[in-house]
Amino acid sequence: MLFLRATEMLVAQYREQDREPVILYGATQLGRHFVAQLAESEQSEFIVKAVLDEDPQRRGGLIHGMRVRGGLDDLAAVAEKTGAKTLVIADAGLSDLTMDRVRESARKATMRVLAVPSMQHVDGLSLSNLEDIDVAKFMDREQASLDVEGIRSIISGKRVLVTGAGGSIGSELCRQVYRFEPAELFMLDRDEGGLHHTQLSLTGKALLDDETVILADIREEEIIRDIFCKLRPEVVIHAAALKHQPLLERYPEEAWKTNVLGTEHVLLAAEACGAEIVVNISTDKAANPCCVLGDSKRMAERLCAARAATGAPGRWVSVRFGNVLGSRGSVVETFMGQIKRGNALTITDPSVRRYFMTIPEAAQLVLQAALVGRSGETLVLDMGEPMLIEDLARGLMSMAGRNDLRIVYTGLRPGEKMSEELFDVRETAIQGDRHPLVSEVCVAPLSSVPEGNDVREVMEQYARAEREQGAKE
Repeated sequence: MLFLRATEMLVAQYREQDREPVILYGATQLGRHFVAQLAESEQSEFIVKAVLDEDPQRRGGLIHGMRVRGGLDDLAAVAEKTGAKTLVIADAGLSDLTMDRVRESARKATMRVLAVPSMQHVDGLSLSNLEDIDVAKFMDREQASLDVEGIRSIISGKRVLVTGAGGSIGSELCRQVYRFEPAELFMLDRDEGGLHHTQLSLTGKALLDDETVILADIREEEIIRDIFCKLRPEVVIHAAALKHQPLLERYPEEAWKTNVLGTEHVLLAAEACGAEIVVNISTDKAANPCCVLGDSKRMAERLCAARAATGAPGRWVSVRFGNVLGSRGSVVETFMGQIKRGNALTITDPSVRRYFMTIPEAAQLVLQAALVGRSGETLVLDMGEPMLIEDLARGLMSMAGRNDLRIVYTGLRPGEKMSEELFDVRETAIQGDRHPLVSEVCVAPLSSVPEGNDVREVMEQYARAEREQGAKE
């Protein structure tokens, strides 16, 4: 028996010598499954050296023979003792505040942070099937700060409605708004799965059985008007949109129905119910638009500006920003999917550049716009210099330990620019007068949605018209 145990220990030590030591955060069922899979896997590059958890009831407990040593306050000391440079989160129910503490504690301990997104992602246990949550490190610029007390003054005790609440931006907006204790937070989307996920992230449960969760399509004008008039939201944040450019180039009618008509339905319903603040979320593609997505969002900005121009009560503002790191369907998600499969990474051109921001930063900008924006304005974040997509791809490959993968250039697709722009040639930006990272521009109002048989042609005409021509419409 002694010989067998000694042999078993030697084999275990041999297996561990080439594995990266990590600290596991979360003595949860997911954490237990993670440790068990590591113990059984001969291919995994990880070895868990310690377990941490904030729940006092879990402290001192054992996970497959490994004792829970403490919480985040003990991270630096445990990391130094174990030699671990990576913190793996195995707790899908962490609040935003706790996640912020995790990031800050890891930063102080000079550790990177990975997360196990779900049970099915545990198998394999390589860097490429864990999620790096510190995507902000790819942006070499200051991130937008939030005027907490100012935002609280316009959200606390108010009825707030968010469209597109099941999406990446919409769900984060709901989480940000929820922190400021609105009287009621209404979440509207046509994606029931997205609504379920958003409510779960807010409350820890997702019964979907109260009026705060609304399954509806902004394309349905009468339904949207009835919902708004019944709930009477005081603050409306319009995040619902179609955003995938290549698809919209092929199906411009869909962009028209959602991004143009759907936006008009939301704006008119908000006006009818007497909303005090309406924020329309736009995109940098609305500046000097050359694609269906940009044209449709430019028209949405003009429709929002028209509510102010016609003297509608309340404040009507749009907020324009670039690509969002880590959002559903983003280039990061695409690259990570290719890395996980071991495929070549596809980039349109080696010189193509894009602006980027994180999901929390984008949500904060929207709330900041609600606070400082004047009616009729479009607010634009100072996003620094656009980033080479190739640099992002190589950074993700390096993070996943897959520098052996190729990069394949596919060529620009119809409607794509080599580098996006934040300001239109027709706009004169006022920079930093109300917030150091926010500029204000004015777009020509568009009083109503024009008619025409060819929606692509109509969008091009009304989105790309000169300022003087647009002002006459």
